[in-house]
Amino acid sequence: MPYWLQLMLDSLGPLLWAGLVFTIPLTLLSFALGLSLGLVSALIRLFGPRPLAAVVRFYVWIIRGTPLLVQLFLIFYGLPSIGIVLDAFPAALIGFTLNVGAYTSEIIRAAISSVAKGQWEASFSIGMSWGQTMRRTILPQAARVAVPPLSNTFISLIKDTSLAAAITVPELFQAAQRIVATTYEPLILYVQAALIYLAISSVLSALQARLETRLARYGGFMEARS
Repeated sequence: MPYWLQLMLDSLGPLLWAGLVFTIPLTLLSFALGLSLGLVSALIRLFGPRPLAAVVRFYVWIIRGTPLLVQLFLIFYGLPSIGIVLDAFPAALIGFTLNVGAYTSEIIRAAISSVAKGQWEASFSIGMSWGQTMRRTILPQAARVAVPPLSNTFISLIKDTSLAAAITVPELFQAAQRIVATTYEPLILYVQAALIYLAISSVLSALQARLETRLARYGGFMEARS
């Protein structure tokens, strides 16, 4: 068996384990928390009091205007200087959550704004409250618009988690770096890591396509009923 193939087979287990234990949980937790933060931020910007909306705009401006790697370094290496010490995984989780929250906030805000004003008026005319209108009418329609960019954000987040290696999170990419340090075969190991990321992204892209197809069918059904 060729040396490079044997090395890839020997490294596959540790790389997959790092992905299963750190990369995927970090991605799922960060996206779930970031999506919640983004929804709240979007609602505040659209319907909240001006001072609070200004705070949210400032948060989005800061996060979108600075590199993710710098944000992770500030949280993990910068906060200890003021007495806030975080372990690597929680620091990465906070960094990715704040980053995802800023981007999803803009996606959700645009999706809600795209819903026709008549949908609000129709819901209010049949006696729905603001909360009922949002839950039953506005958000379901906004979801159809928001799902594609949100799915792209999720797929990008899978790849962005490799930056957590810079703050010592033992995820997939850092596992590859550790093996490189003992085998001195960076090309083979980094190609293998890239292939694993590619496989995960491809599966998620296929799931995204199926979800978009279902939403399109649902949207067509609802339009036919109306």
